[in-house]
Amino acid sequence: MTPLLIRHPRILLPDGEFLLGDILIEQGQIVQIAPEITVSSATNIIDATGLTLLPGVIDPQVHFREPGLEYKEDLFTASCACAKGGVTSFLEMPNTRPLTTTQAAIDQKLHLASQKCLVNYGFFIGATAENLPDLLTANPVCGIKIFMGSSHGALLVSQAAQIEPIFAQGDRLIAVHAEDQARILQRRQEFAGITDPAIHSQIQDEIVALNATKLAVKLSRKYQRRLHILHLSTGIEAQFLRENKPSWVTAEVTPQHLLLNTEAYEKIGTLAQMNPPLRSPDNNQILWQALLDGVIDFIATDHAPHTLEEKAKGYPNSPSGMPGVETSLPLMLTQAMAGKCSVSQVSHWMSTKPAEAYKIPNKGLIKPGYDADLVLVDLDNYCPVLREELQTKCAWTPFEGWNLTGWPVITIVGGNIVYERGKLNTEIRGKALRFVQ
Repeated sequence: MTPLLIRHPRILLPDGEFLLGDILIEQGQIVQIAPEITVSSATNIIDATGLTLLPGVIDPQVHFREPGLEYKEDLFTASCACAKGGVTSFLEMPNTRPLTTTQAAIDQKLHLASQKCLVNYGFFIGATAENLPDLLTANPVCGIKIFMGSSHGALLVSQAAQIEPIFAQGDRLIAVHAEDQARILQRRQEFAGITDPAIHSQIQDEIVALNATKLAVKLSRKYQRRLHILHLSTGIEAQFLRENKPSWVTAEVTPQHLLLNTEAYEKIGTLAQMNPPLRSPDNNQILWQALLDGVIDFIATDHAPHTLEEKAKGYPNSPSGMPGVETSLPLMLTQAMAGKCSVSQVSHWMSTKPAEAYKIPNKGLIKPGYDADLVLVDLDNYCPVLREELQTKCAWTPFEGWNLTGWPVITIVGGNIVYERGKLNTEIRGKALRFVQ
């Protein structure tokens, strides 16, 4: 592999400060960072003057639909979207067909990813009421996913009596979709017949989320079990965690729960429908404050694409979910440039903390010895989100038309340029992530 030198970017260092300098990459790793580096003529050189160099984003919650639902998305199209969005690694969820609930299913996904993915990849194993032995032994996996609600079939594990044995055995990280399925079913009956998609946020209301989060934290405390709460959506959950969150529990929030709210239903209808739902505007600010204070630890997209035809079926027949990997970094960097947070905080939430939480070695920081998973972004110019430029197969976004800065100019995976100024290098393949147990 030819050495790569990136000249003159603003480099985000591990202490959160920036250095205007050079960075040298050899054999897929960062080997030197300095104000100026002299190299031989055999080195590839990127002139990054005016750009900012950040660690590649690690998106710790995506649904890439393969195998079985490739008409919505597949590992190739999704990883193209990742590369364009500055996402250099992802952790993918188990609700595929077949479900990712066995070692054989994990092995199949790893094989598919090795053939198709432009970026690095890792996979969750899904919990069922019957597969506890697989949850203890499947490898390599980043963690166990429990759908406490908003699911169906074998992946729905909604009863405390089913959930507790999963917490009681083993020490692998458990990530929960925290919604109270019994309350969802009850409220679906109460609001039956209403076709306005805004009713989705009332059916799966804030108490639905809080009930399940409380149960998960209770079981985590009882067994001292590492717990991660996925896509936190409500202020009352954030307040509960502020007062009751053990040191071994983490939580994430999505850009859509920070930046969108129930007002979006009027503008984009079922394209705003997701699980857990968007909340009232006051929740946006409470979630932001919890993120700034460290009550919420990091950011994920919950990239969950559906076709426009599916979304057009009308509520309640329209599926929940929206894409996100292409827009998450510029969305958050735009917030930073508006003064809502800092660029270094965005990188901490989107790169450093996910690597720490899932114990992914040598990722999430720019420092010698770390993997060269990097993104050069332009913080000086603003461009709109355009549907026709999207790489995701579903070809839509709830953020269409938003004017954003921080768009990736060049994305580097393992020292290889996978995206550069609008063009993808589809010959590049990422690697399976390692997880230190």
